[in-house]
Order: sequence, then C-alpha cells, then structure tokens
Amino acid sequence: MSEHTLTINGEGIAGTASFDVIDPSTGEVFATAPETSAEQLDDAFAAAQRAFKTSWRKDEDGRRALMHKAADALDASADQIAAVLTTEHGKPLAESAFEVHGGAMWLRYCADLDLPREVLKDNENEYAEAVRRPIGPVAAISPWNYPIYISLAKIAQALRPGNTVVLKPSPFTPLSSLAMGEVLRGVLPAGVLNVVSGGNELGALMTQHPLARKITFTGSIATGKRIAAAAASDLKRMTLELGGNDPVIVLDDADVEAVATKVYATAFANNGQTCIAPKRVYVAEALKPALVEALAERARATRIGVGTDPETEQGPQNNLPQYKRVTELVADALAHGAKAAAGGGPIDRPGYFFAPTILTDLPEHTRIEDEEQFGPALPVIGYRTVDEALERANNTTFGLGASVWGTNIDRATAVAEQMEAGQVWTNTHNAIDPSFPFAGQKWSSIGVEGGHWGIESFTEVQLQYRAK
Repeated sequence: MSEHTLTINGEGIAGTASFDVIDPSTGEVFATAPETSAEQLDDAFAAAQRAFKTSWRKDEDGRRALMHKAADALDASADQIAAVLTTEHGKPLAESAFEVHGGAMWLRYCADLDLPREVLKDNENEYAEAVRRPIGPVAAISPWNYPIYISLAKIAQALRPGNTVVLKPSPFTPLSSLAMGEVLRGVLPAGVLNVVSGGNELGALMTQHPLARKITFTGSIATGKRIAAAAASDLKRMTLELGGNDPVIVLDDADVEAVATKVYATAFANNGQTCIAPKRVYVAEALKPALVEALAERARATRIGVGTDPETEQGPQNNLPQYKRVTELVADALAHGAKAAAGGGPIDRPGYFFAPTILTDLPEHTRIEDEEQFGPALPVIGYRTVDEALERANNTTFGLGASVWGTNIDRATAVAEQMEAGQVWTNTHNAIDPSFPFAGQKWSSIGVEGGHWGIESFTEVQLQYRAK
C-alpha cells in the first residue's frame, strides 16, 4: 500500500504521527494513516478561509467548470481509489468503483444546478430580490460505510455556491479519502478542499473550530447530539444525517418473490451497512412463511469472500466494533426465542465475516427490532392488521426511510403516507438520486441533503433592496 498524505492548501503533508488501519478481511493492520495535529488542522481551516475570501466564491462559472474537471479526474482514477477502498473497507471492488463514479455524478449534478436570484418586488419605486450567498469554510465529517460517495456528495453541495471544505473521513477508512484528495489536489485551487485524517479527537476539534461556519456530518445519533451541542456555542450551521431503522410493510396482496428479491438486495447491499437499508420487515401473517423462506434462500446463496475476488457478493463487516454489535444483537434475539432461518452468527474464518442472517419468530421489542443493527441480519415479523404494522413501524425515535409493498398501488401508497420517515417508497426501497431531497424525521436528521434543498443549506439568504 502506497503512502497517502494529508491535503492542506493544495499540498501533500505528512501527519505528525500515525494510526493503524485494519484490513477487515484479516483483522490485521495493513497500513498506517497520518494523524493530523491541532496545528495542521488550523492550517487547513486557514487555507480554506483564504480560498473562500479570495477567488473561489467570486467566480461562479470557474467553480462550475472546475467541478466538472474534478469529476473527470475521479472517473479516470476510479480503479486506483477503488483498490484502496476495498482493502480498507472490505466491500467488493465493483461497489468501491461505484462509489467513486457516484461521487463524480454528484459533482456534475451540483455544478449544473442553477441557484436563481428570486425577485420579490419590481415596480417604479423599488426593486428587491433574495440572493443565496455561501457561508464560508465547511467542516465535513464522513462515515466509514460509503466514505467516498458520501464525502463527495457533501463536497459537491458545499462547493457549488462557493464554500470551501475541510474533510475528515472515518478513522476506519481514511486512506481512500486521502487518495481522493491527492487526485483532486491537481484540479481544485489551493485551499478549496483540504483532506485531513485522525480519530474522534480531531472530529471534536473540527466541530469547535472558530473558522468552521457550517458542519455537515453523517454518522451515529450519539455523535450527532454532541456535534449539535458543540455547534450551538458558536451558532454554526449544521446538517446532520444520523441513524436509521427503516421498516418495511408487506401487505397481504404482495408478490412474495418480487419482494424477497428487492428487499434482500437493498437490505444486504454493502453488507447491511447502509443507513437507509431495510432493517425490519413486517409482513402479513399469511405471507410470512413464504417470505421468510424466500429471503433465507437468497441469504444461503450469497457468495461470501474478500472484496478483491470478483465472485464475492458480500465481504466482511468493516470494523471490529460493528462486527461485535451485529454478533451481540443476533445472539440476543436467538436467546429470546427468535429462530434463524439462515445464518445466525459469525463465519469461522479470519476477519470480520458474518453470515447473512434472516431472523423470524421474534418476541416484540427484541433489541434487533428496536435498535439499528447496521449489518447483515434482517428480522421478519408477522402482523395481523395493517394498523398493528404501522404502530410497530412508527414506534421508534428513528425516521429515515420506509417502504410499503403490495400489488394494489393505491392501497399501498395510502399506507405509505402514514409512515413517519423522511423517505417513503412504494414497491421499492432505497431509491435515491442527487436531485431528490434526502432527510429524516425524529432523531434521524437535522437539515436536508440532495437537490436544490441540499445546496441551499450551504447558503445564507441575503436580501438585496434598491430604492428607485
């Protein structure tokens, strides 16, 4: 593995110290990443501030052109970045490459999106319009599950209106983001994008930094609450995309095979490590045996292996804490009477491999129903009435995504409208696009990402008024 450096003010800089990066396929250290010092973080924000105040926010056409060039550079380097991402994350190479190309798509989408001035009054006496202005340097903290895709979505939305960015990836997956920074260092002007790496202490310094005017974070609810408290002291703007425990309601007229195919694909994509994946399935009692078996068949047929093997469909859990959490939640369910129709525990091999698991016959309020497992284990729970299913689906502090499945589209849509979630789908799950708003209800988010709503969240509204 080649050495990767911090990107600060358009230069590659070594950290003052380093920390270990684990290969989840073996559980062993395979590389080190530079540890950013407090002084280097100051340099990164100072560089972002200089770039913001000079040319970057003033040249809209230039920004848009450079964002397209950045997307082209990422596409050209996708295989290189994907190889690093697969080694540190564990996901198959094809999924890693998708992240890079998907991130490039975000850059192009945001570059092409207009931010029109809104005329409020125009008469013989006065002219008034509302204008979107950039906020300033943005502290972006990205998670380990989709480190490149989510980082680039944040970067694209921040850069489009003229902000600059200091990005910190998760300490579990720092190297791919540092590699991305090396690619973009040759495209973006100095200070526009700074990529630093380190642990939780560095994240805390970022959220408290006086030059950071906005925080964009994707991660756990617990960390999101700490960030919100830190941001309040300096009245920083923030967008927080937090946890999800997405419910699926399968109505009694649903096509079981179609549901099983689509729900399994989205629930176990990225090894279940997706905030917006199906995490609990409520199915009409009459369809439950058939759906459980259909899902279990797909789980048993899934090819498990290292991400560099082209035959691999599911790799390991990314990190030891997450591996232990999934193991604990599945064991808890089994101890309370649940049955494993497929899987049920870790795979006996080096690394953080866990068998794709379908659970059934769970008692109500089993932990894996009430908590976010974020891994390859899916509980399937029968219900007698739709009202019962809705009550259990909505009885949570989470509210990210939800879906309803049935052949009567009008009926399924009417049920979907009663789901308490930021994204609700009918007969699919996890349909996302850069042009769609992405937000959660309850504890699942503050603010909106995606579409013009996401870009506008990186701006302040300014009234410009002229008396005639």
